Amino acid sequence: MAPSSTAATAQTSSMDPIFHILKIVPYSFLTPPRLRLKLPSFSLPSPMTVFALILLTYFMVVSGIVYDVIVEPPGIGSTQDPVTGSVRPVVFLPGRVNGQYIIEGLSSGFMFVLGGVGIILMDLALEKNRAKTVKVFSIH
Repeated sequence: MAPSSTAATAQTSSMDPIFHILKIVPYSFLTPPRLRLKLPSFSLPSPMTVFALILLTYFMVVSGIVYDVIVEPPGIGSTQDPVTGSVRPVVFLPGRVNGQYIIEGLSSGFMFVLGGVGIILMDLALEKNRAKTVKVFSIH
């Protein structure tokens, strides 16, 4: 006999006989229902949808959304003008190199995405099959 069949017989012989009866008896008169389940059919999203999701994910990662969720910094800072005493908004967090306000992260993420979209538009403008007017319009 093979080692796996020996282990299987040893396991079944060591089981409690009541467990064996409880395992077999209900299935002798009960039958499972005939289910006609349909698998859901998923269609692939359009390339533009995939591009939009990837661009949104890139924006959130570059903006520091993980940092904002963990540290919970304020949206924007404020400082008091020593001469007039008025309160002015501060966009960049002073004194901490590894810290940021939420608006600082969002604005830097927007600039990165804007640069990426600019590179994509320049690539589309250099495509050979485009009309000359579309190329000029894309570059300007």
